[in-house]
Amino acid sequence: MPRPPPSRWLRPRSLIRTCSRARKLSSQAEPSSSELPKPRLDYRNLAENVEFKSHNAFNRKALLPVGALRNVARLYEEQTQLSRDISAKRHSQSTIGDRIRASASQPESKQALLDVARNLKAEIADLENVPIGPESDAKVLAQHGPTPLPASPSRDHVSVGRALNLLDLEAAATVTGNSWYYLLNEGALLELALVNYALSLAIKHGFTPVTTPDVVRPDIAARCGFQPRDQNISQTYHIAPTVAATDGSAKPHPELVLVGTAEIPLAGLFANKIFTSDDLPRKVVGLGHAFRAEAGARGADARGLYRVHQFTKLELFAVCTQESSEEMMEEMRRLQVEIVEGLGLSFRVLDMPTEELGASAYRKYDMEAWMPGRGSWGEISSTSNCTDYQARRLHIRYRASKPPPSTEASDNATERPVSNVFAHTLNGTAAAVPRLIIALLENGARFDEQGNVVGVDLPVALRPFWLGKNDGSMLRWV
Repeated sequence: MPRPPPSRWLRPRSLIRTCSRARKLSSQAEPSSSELPKPRLDYRNLAENVEFKSHNAFNRKALLPVGALRNVARLYEEQTQLSRDISAKRHSQSTIGDRIRASASQPESKQALLDVARNLKAEIADLENVPIGPESDAKVLAQHGPTPLPASPSRDHVSVGRALNLLDLEAAATVTGNSWYYLLNEGALLELALVNYALSLAIKHGFTPVTTPDVVRPDIAARCGFQPRDQNISQTYHIAPTVAATDGSAKPHPELVLVGTAEIPLAGLFANKIFTSDDLPRKVVGLGHAFRAEAGARGADARGLYRVHQFTKLELFAVCTQESSEEMMEEMRRLQVEIVEGLGLSFRVLDMPTEELGASAYRKYDMEAWMPGRGSWGEISSTSNCTDYQARRLHIRYRASKPPPSTEASDNATERPVSNVFAHTLNGTAAAVPRLIIALLENGARFDEQGNVVGVDLPVALRPFWLGKNDGSMLRWV
């Protein structure tokens, strides 16, 4: 049983993302303070009576977009059919085990059935691999590391950092404002060690090191899926354009934006280029600063280093063929796991649901580390497969050795001739430095008998990258 081509198995993902948007619309009127469950709408009744419902909404002058109810009915029918398909494949999967055991004396038949079983497993995974809904619906794929420590406010990274003179938030607030910070002494050295540690592992896995510009043209950010002029919350710092002085003493410069991630300039590195399929994948790891203008929200998430306006970030980026992007995503995830495992942290890998996928992301994994001082899991990295979203907008192409399967034509259509096709791009976090510092301080803090912070245990994996002297009184390598 061959695996269906991408034009077939990509459809459910676009369907569930559309269903997710419909769900968002249906819940917009809910009061944010209500603790009641979300309304359970009768989609079946709507689908069976769509004409009546549409006329009823029109007569009531309901503020609905034209065709909205018909779209909901169509999506419900498609989702119902998708559920039937999944159920049928699960039923086949549940019965094929008996057939495999019955064919134990027939090696050829057994192997054929094993192939069918593997294909069924892959098809079911493709149909249901993205959870639908908000962040709370994320699916935990794996958990790594030691048993999480009990939550304890005494392990809060701000308290630990102040006690050990590793950070200064007050001076930064005076100099720049809230949600900015200074790292001091071993805190500054810890940032450098984390960058070089993660960079060394990325290079070992074939990523080419790059230092990136921290500013880009707004057009480049938009083509990567970052909208620099969000109507609700501006996430981007803008460098306003200037005009030339009338006396010629100053030259004009265009509007620029400070990047929210090195992903943007790394993607721009490949803009308007054509590769051969043999040249791919191209894997780079970029060091830059990330600027987030919306970071100043109040609450636990904004405390200390967790959500700041500027931070050092090491970013993985890859350009590959259309057929290899899923394997590239798994390769990047394995590298991220290796990086965090080396730090000895308790962390988990999540498959993020539809409402957490940005404009460019086809699929997204997050990694969260346990932070006992905060008493919760905190995101430390993510990986996104953007397929051809960024490549189409930045004109990143390659000469395919064979024609790619068409995602637009019907299954019986003649294959297109070999030509330049759009590549797939992926990005992932190698090290978001402040979040890793939080996790290391809160898990590694040491206390005396009176409960005072006296030092911190750091993973021995960082020791080769440590630049300062250590007399052993405050730092301890474990």
